[in-house]
Amino acid sequence: MAERFNRIKALLGDDAMTKLKNATVMVVGCGAVGSFAVESLARSGVGHIVLVDFDTVEESNINRQLFALESTVGQPKVDVAAARIHDINSDSDVVAIKTFFDNKTEIDIKPDFVIDAIDTVDSKIALYKWCVAHGVPFAASMGAALKTDVSKIQVAKISKTSVCPLAARVRKMARDAKLPDFPVVFSTEPANKSAATLGRVFGSIVTVTGSFGLRLADVAIRHIIDKK
Repeated sequence: MAERFNRIKALLGDDAMTKLKNATVMVVGCGAVGSFAVESLARSGVGHIVLVDFDTVEESNINRQLFALESTVGQPKVDVAAARIHDINSDSDVVAIKTFFDNKTEIDIKPDFVIDAIDTVDSKIALYKWCVAHGVPFAASMGAALKTDVSKIQVAKISKTSVCPLAARVRKMARDAKLPDFPVVFSTEPANKSAATLGRVFGSIVTVTGSFGLRLADVAIRHIIDKK
């Protein structure tokens, strides 16, 4: 069982692996960005993962969501994610919560870190308030749709973001709510306004959304390893 993490152990050392094994990370949103964050956490030896998402897998998710397959269409995303995590590491502890996160959500778990991969702005702010109220550090995804250039993806505090319209909106709402500064993954690439839209659905590609998820997982892993 331990062999699957030998290369991470060789890279980071015993102390880091112990920290990752004992850590609890909560990922809210298991779609395009969140699925890749979850995958990275599981394959990096994080021992306890909490999954929060209200949705089920749809065929239109297959182009960009790791848990979306022909065989999983119609299934709750958190259930598919939990099964995949256990297939990666059967020793992992996974809690799957099928719910839409808002200001009424109650979760009786205090993780070591939270990853926000939610699309809805009001839910994002509600999650940040929950994290601050419970003293939990977090990192958030900003807009990954209508982007194609992975080289423009950055990590910065929300106060230092630019170009991204979603980041601008979140920045103002966070400031109005008197929330402390926090790290986000965002892109400085202007949105491709010539791209076709399907109603209110914006075009997106896995190379970008997946990279967002990987960067968020990296922020969480670094926080866990560096924590005294």
